[in-house]
Amino acid sequence: MFSMRPFTSSGRATAKHVRFRPRPCTASVPCLNSSAFSAFDRSTSPGKCSRRTFVAKATEYLPTHADYNESQATCRESVAKICAKFPESYWLDIDNTARWPSEFQEAIAKDGWLGIMMPSEYGGSELGLADATVMMQTIAESGGGYTASSSVHMNIFGLAPVVKYGNEEQKRRFLTPLIEGKERACFAVTEPNTGLDTLRLQSLATRDGDSYVLKGSKIWTSTAQVAEKILILVRTTALEDVKKPSEGLTLFYTDLDRTQVSVTEIKKMGRAAVDTNQLYFDGWRIPAADRIGNEGEGFKMIMHGMNAERILLSGEAVGIGYAALRHASNYARERIVFGRPIGKNQGISHPLAKSWCQLESTRLMIMQAAKMWDEGYASGEYANAVKYLAGENAFTACETAVCSMGGMGYAKECHVERFLREVIIPRLAPVSREMCLNYIAEKVLDQPRSY
Repeated sequence: MFSMRPFTSSGRATAKHVRFRPRPCTASVPCLNSSAFSAFDRSTSPGKCSRRTFVAKATEYLPTHADYNESQATCRESVAKICAKFPESYWLDIDNTARWPSEFQEAIAKDGWLGIMMPSEYGGSELGLADATVMMQTIAESGGGYTASSSVHMNIFGLAPVVKYGNEEQKRRFLTPLIEGKERACFAVTEPNTGLDTLRLQSLATRDGDSYVLKGSKIWTSTAQVAEKILILVRTTALEDVKKPSEGLTLFYTDLDRTQVSVTEIKKMGRAAVDTNQLYFDGWRIPAADRIGNEGEGFKMIMHGMNAERILLSGEAVGIGYAALRHASNYARERIVFGRPIGKNQGISHPLAKSWCQLESTRLMIMQAAKMWDEGYASGEYANAVKYLAGENAFTACETAVCSMGGMGYAKECHVERFLREVIIPRLAPVSREMCLNYIAEKVLDQPRSY
């Protein structure tokens, strides 16, 4: 079902090298016994193996999947090797102190992984969304959860509108610093009074010579405390002056000038290290050269990136679910009560097995959705379907893990409570589960619009 290729101590693959498959595990490669070694243990043990199961504790030895092609399998192994340098104790401390994981972001950027989907002429690897989804699932599954993945995923998918609609000068100016990790970006669309009703945005940009002057507010903008850049959607034509609500919206990618923008953090239940904010601006002047594409065509540009975002976040959710399931499975196998492992009780083992079935089937559909996006097919129904399934099934896996571990599931030192707090995110954002179902009912099942 799964095959493993452990890493050797020498060499590493970068994002540009993932097309080359590493030498597979042979009988001479020592095996890490999951019951004898804790996560990130570098020691070896006598015994040999050519296959591993998903319950292996060492993040460096996360399994590959039989459906992965060569680049995806190599991507997973290489990214997992980076993640192995950041044990779950690191992420526990990051969560407790609400400190931005700069060391992790720098490590991911070092080998070019932030440019996995970017064009090669700007320093990227020009791989697809499917490869990027494998990467983001691996990051979340390593134990970093949404804290780890959220610290880099805007760099992965966020500038898809710039790649598709930006001019050559903008691509050279914007993409390379992001790929190299020299700049961080945030994404501002949602407004306090509109929520998911994006077409009713009210923030306005007024042309003034070679500049635009912005007035309005945004909410739920992640990483704005640390970002140097911002991708922002605002109106250049007031809603009452357009024929269709989708008209008059314009996209900008510009400096986040905190002398002109008020950035106020919103304290949250989980993912404390990755900030989420409300922005307010009145008289914020930005260069007209930072406008992406034509004025008034911003809505179609962000829609191009939104399906990719939903697919990527679904992969991250499944990764968190697998991480929680790994902890709970290890615990159920090792916890002795009434003289036997609690995993012998079907009341424990069956919910865990059910969660694995749900996560694996969701993962397969996520890979299909990513493949369709890469090949240029309309993928809206699949992006929404996997977003719904990943949110529900990952939450169930984390809840099951906490309950299976009893009191220890509630203890921070065992990590699964952190996963549970974070895995609520894909049920709510960037689009709610109810809106995913609305889309499928209307677009796939031809039902009348309900909102």
